[in-house]
Amino acid sequence: MKRVAITGVGAVTPLGNDMATTWRGLVDGRGGISALRTFDASTFPVRIAAQVNGFDAVRRLGRSTARKLSRAAGFAVAAADEAVRAADVQPTDGSQWCKGVCLAGTVGRAELTELVGMAEDVLAGRYRRQAPAVVVRRDQSFVSAFIARRHGFAGPVVNISTACAGAANAVGEGLRMIRAGECDVVLAGGYDSLTTWLDVLGFSLLGALAAGWENDPAAASRPFSADRNGFVLGEGAVVLLLEDWDRAHARGATVHAELAGYGSTLNAYRVTDSPPDGGGAIEAMRLAIQDAGARPNLVDYVVAHGTGTPGNDASETVAIKEVFGEHAGALCVSSPKSMTGHLTSAAAGVNLIAALGALRTGLIPPTVNLRRPDPALDLDFVPLTARARQVETVLVNAFAFGGTNASLVVRSTRGGCRD
Repeated sequence: MKRVAITGVGAVTPLGNDMATTWRGLVDGRGGISALRTFDASTFPVRIAAQVNGFDAVRRLGRSTARKLSRAAGFAVAAADEAVRAADVQPTDGSQWCKGVCLAGTVGRAELTELVGMAEDVLAGRYRRQAPAVVVRRDQSFVSAFIARRHGFAGPVVNISTACAGAANAVGEGLRMIRAGECDVVLAGGYDSLTTWLDVLGFSLLGALAAGWENDPAAASRPFSADRNGFVLGEGAVVLLLEDWDRAHARGATVHAELAGYGSTLNAYRVTDSPPDGGGAIEAMRLAIQDAGARPNLVDYVVAHGTGTPGNDASETVAIKEVFGEHAGALCVSSPKSMTGHLTSAAAGVNLIAALGALRTGLIPPTVNLRRPDPALDLDFVPLTARARQVETVLVNAFAFGGTNASLVVRSTRGGCRD
C-alpha cells in the first residue's frame, strides 16, 4: 500500500495567519477568543467568538483576487498558498493531471441587510438579477476550483460538506486518492467562517454556545471541565499538501509526518448530540488505527475533538477509554479548541497542526481553562500548560453535527525522508 507524506502546511487561524504562528500559540496556551467584531452582536445572547486577526486579503492575495473571494475563501486561498510554498511544489513538477484538491467548507451566508432587501423586493413584486460574482462567492465548489486553477492542479477536485468533521474527511479522502493512484499530490483541509449573525443566532438558540463569558472571553472554551457549558464559534483555514511518499523522497522534500490512517463512520443517533456510549466515534478511531497498521498501545497522543459541550466531551472520553482500554491512562489527550474555539469545517486542521507540532518538537499543547476537572472524565487532558513528551504516533479526532465521525493517524517519519 502506498505511503503518504505531509510535505506542506498552511494556516489562517485565531492564533495566527500562518502555520508557525498558530503552532506557537497552541504550545504557549494563548487564547484566541474575544468580543465579536464581524457584526454588531450587542443584542445577541452570545457576543464572543474566536476570530482571525490582522488578515488583509488584499495585501496577502492581491486586490483582483481578494475581490472575488468571501471572507472564508480568502482564508482558504492564503492557507493553500502557504502549503504549496512550504512544500516547494512547482507547477511544472510532474503532471498537472495527477494533482488534486479536496477541501471542506460551508456554503456562504447572506448578510442580514441583504436578506431584508431581497424580502422587501419579493413582497413588492420586484425581482432583481444578482451579479454572477455574488452568487459564485457563496458557492462551495468555487473555492476548491479557484485554488486548483491558481496552482495548476488539474486532477480531481472534491468538495466535502460534513460540518465539524469536514477537514478530517477531506484529508482522509486525499489519503485515499493518493493510495488509489489517482493523484501524486493533493491539497486537502478545511476552511470556514461561521462568525455571522445567522450562525451565532442559530447555535445560540440551540443552546450549543458557551454563554455568559462576555467579560472573560478567553475563559469561555472549557473542554473537559466540570463547568463547561458549550463551544465557542471560530473561523479560519488549514490546508495540508499530501504527497506520494516515494515522490517526496525522490525530490528530497521535507516531510512533516506520515499520514498513515483514516476512519469515518456515522453515529445514526441524534443530529446535534453525541451518543453517551461513544457510538460511531469508537469505530472511527479503531478503523483509523487499523488502517495505519498500528495498535492502540502504540498511540502516544490523542488530539481530541473536545468542544466543551457537556455531551460531546463525555461521549469522546467514553469512546477513548473503550478503544484504548488500559492504555487510555497512559495517553496524553488535549483539545486545541480551548484556545482557538471551534473552526467547524476547519477544526480538524488545527488538530493536525497540534499533532504535527507534537511529533516534531516533543511538546504537547495543553487544554487551557481546565482548572476544575470533571471527575467523570478521568483521562490526562494536559491541563493548563504544554507537556514535554516524546511522541511517535498521534490520533486526531473530529466529530460533527449530523453524527459524522472521522479519525486520522499521523506518525513520525524518523529515518524515512529528510525531516
